[in-house]
Amino acid sequence: MFEFKLENTDKDARAWEFFTEHGSFKTPIFMPVWTKATVKWISKEDLDEMWAEIILNNTYHLYLRPGDEVVKDFWWAHKFQNYNKPILTDSGWFQVFSLWQTWWEWSFKNNESLVKITEEWVHFRSFIDGSKHYFDAENVMDIQSNIWADIIMAFDECAPWKSTKEYARAAMERTHRWAERCIKRWKENNEKREKDWLYKQALFPIVQWVTYDDLRKESAEYISKLDTPWVAIWWLSVWEPKKDMYRVLDTIKDILPKNKPRYLMWVWTPEDLIEWIYRWVDMFDCVLPTRLWRHWVAFSFKWNIKIKNLKYKLDKSPLDENCDCKVCKNYTKWYLRHLIAEWEMYWMSLLSYHNLYFLINLGKKAREAILKNQFEKFREDFWKDYPKEVLNK
Repeated sequence: MFEFKLENTDKDARAWEFFTEHGSFKTPIFMPVWTKATVKWISKEDLDEMWAEIILNNTYHLYLRPGDEVVKDFWWAHKFQNYNKPILTDSGWFQVFSLWQTWWEWSFKNNESLVKITEEWVHFRSFIDGSKHYFDAENVMDIQSNIWADIIMAFDECAPWKSTKEYARAAMERTHRWAERCIKRWKENNEKREKDWLYKQALFPIVQWVTYDDLRKESAEYISKLDTPWVAIWWLSVWEPKKDMYRVLDTIKDILPKNKPRYLMWVWTPEDLIEWIYRWVDMFDCVLPTRLWRHWVAFSFKWNIKIKNLKYKLDKSPLDENCDCKVCKNYTKWYLRHLIAEWEMYWMSLLSYHNLYFLINLGKKAREAILKNQFEKFREDFWKDYPKEVLNK
């Protein structure tokens, strides 16, 4: 079972409800990332407590360990990790892409690249033991079918940020051909699943490409015409300045079909959520909210707080006075800074909890505003105390 309905629009901002075999979820929504079948420093019970409605699992990592066949034998990822709500799996490409970004280091030491890309497949080495593996459009669909996610992603090639236009075009066209192959195998797998009395999976193809406006438009036009229920957009290659992200993605806003939900991958800051909900996007994900503890950073409605800074010593206020998560209700900045100073690991969990709650709750509040046709005021209120200059970074 997979259905969705549009509940309201407020200019370009939209509110949807999705229905899957494992329950429903409502947008706009931020999805926590269970990279290796867990969210860093966060339990399933924590996610239930903050009303997370859907999570993202990483295909690459589950394929390598414990293995997609093992997950399948466990009766899908839901049983394996004891998470009984909707699950989305990515295609695994970004992890391959990350390895490609560091191929030179491996080549220098071993005279062999970690990644090889051809028209048919991507050949890569495991980060665990160096063993050789490959992904192609078909086996990535099969792996995600074995994981039993409710929503799966097409295999794509995420070209590096500073790619030449010639390479970016070649990668885009290859991704489009891979998308066609993914759709064919996805439909075949869904027919098999239906015969076995299993639920069908929904597929996202992905719009590319880098910062070339004309290629983005071409990719959006191509992907929009494919026979899939919705569309995903890759945030350039992750490392570009925000002003480029906003410019390039604004160029495709009116190309994408309005009757299909839209998922913008790898968006993680409060201002990004606000600005992209305003600009027609419905779903978001990223691992960084649970990585920011490494930099002692917490979200707030007045910009990020680096809790280790000396000015927070003796500060008895919460991380954010307008946040009602359990961290803000029960702990002061002073106490959190104390945990960091003493290297008590609990601070990692507390900051991760707050950051995830902050984004999930921001999506819920945005939804409430859209349903009341008050999103523009909600957006204006958000920016009253938030530094606008972050949009130009």
